[in-house]
Amino acid sequence: MLTWFKYFASALLSQVFLIGRNDADDGVLAGVIGPRQAWYAKAVTYDAAMARSIILFGAFDRHNFGDLLFPHIAAALLPDEDLVFAGLASRDLRCHGGHQVRALAQLAADGAEPTGALIHVGGEILTCSAWQAAIMLLPPEQAQDSIAYLHTRPRAKREWVRSMLGNAALAPYTLSRKLLPGLARVIYNAVGGVGLDQCDPALRAEVLANLAAADHVSVRDRQTLAQLAAAGIPARLTPDPAVMVAELFGAKIAQRAREGEVAQLLGTFPRGYVAVQFSADFGDDPTLTEVAAQLDRIAAASGLGVALFRAGAAPWHDDLACLQRVATRMRAPSVTVFGSLDVWDICALIANSRAYCGSSLHGRIVAMAFALPRVNLRHPQATKHPGKQAAFAATWEEPGVPATVEVGDIAQGIGDALALDPAQLRRSARLLVTQYRQGFDSVRAGLP
Repeated sequence: MLTWFKYFASALLSQVFLIGRNDADDGVLAGVIGPRQAWYAKAVTYDAAMARSIILFGAFDRHNFGDLLFPHIAAALLPDEDLVFAGLASRDLRCHGGHQVRALAQLAADGAEPTGALIHVGGEILTCSAWQAAIMLLPPEQAQDSIAYLHTRPRAKREWVRSMLGNAALAPYTLSRKLLPGLARVIYNAVGGVGLDQCDPALRAEVLANLAAADHVSVRDRQTLAQLAAAGIPARLTPDPAVMVAELFGAKIAQRAREGEVAQLLGTFPRGYVAVQFSADFGDDPTLTEVAAQLDRIAAASGLGVALFRAGAAPWHDDLACLQRVATRMRAPSVTVFGSLDVWDICALIANSRAYCGSSLHGRIVAMAFALPRVNLRHPQATKHPGKQAAFAATWEEPGVPATVEVGDIAQGIGDALALDPAQLRRSARLLVTQYRQGFDSVRAGLP
């Protein structure tokens, strides 16, 4: 707790924005987020020549599979533009295949107010609160101490959140034009907000006001679309950007499969494997025991191996220890825990699997992009309100494709997915690419 308090005091007093560098360098501030990855304080300046650039803004300032993919996709579709990659805090995620990210609040403060366009590049950003965003920006091993320390200190909590994010927004991944008033265009691209109607009224009001002030809004599911329509916000329906992964990066991903951990995995499981992922909130012993039993059942029935992997290493995402506990509970010998957190290794893992099963929406969407069987895992406590996984499947999947299953139905769900017609899956993948290109064309046409 003392270590965390020193970190908290330093961040609060200096208003630092942190980026990752190799721990061979000097000046370690606190914590790690991955192998040999430490957090450092470093100034990141915004050059006056960049003022007319297009800012790609999103939650790719921490490790989450889908969020890390979004700026890659936007950049590939904007090849002739000068781009700035921005989040809530300065971070360097290049060690995981991401980007070096600038803190949005620092852009204008560096002396050149942006006057180009800002694109929210995607994700379930409409329901992400400031508290959630701040915690997820921490190194994972600091999260629990931070939560415990601030739980009974509301004033310190507010000050700390503001120091981490650089502003007092309630929904900080949705831009208020007051922060950067010189922008010519503000765009929301295929974003999500399935649970917006369940959010705090003040947060919801802020989100709707920011959306109303935007120049273009598209969302990725009909549930979010209906909520915005009810609030008088015009929006377009566009698939999630990750449907473009195979189309844009197929060759790169195929190369990754020929080397490193994925190549080893393909040698270990010559008959193929199921890529399996689940978040840390599945981590109680009874649930993990049932997950292991279900995976044993599908391994025995199909002859396939099981590759357990993480789709996110930020706080409140996935936990390596949970995967290891499932692996030790399984009787089948054909199970492995995939260690890499590189976004391209994860893509290669899914792309070369026989099927995907997990709680990650973007695990599903990457499987869709590669025309592979897929099914999402539904948390036992999430039965009252359909989540983003069910909402996306209901919007874009063809009839008969499994959407979500509970833990006790994992084997049945994977089996049903494996029985799908491959031609149907290929048609769906091609259609999603066409639909996304049409949606992004409208974004590109409105750029200054």
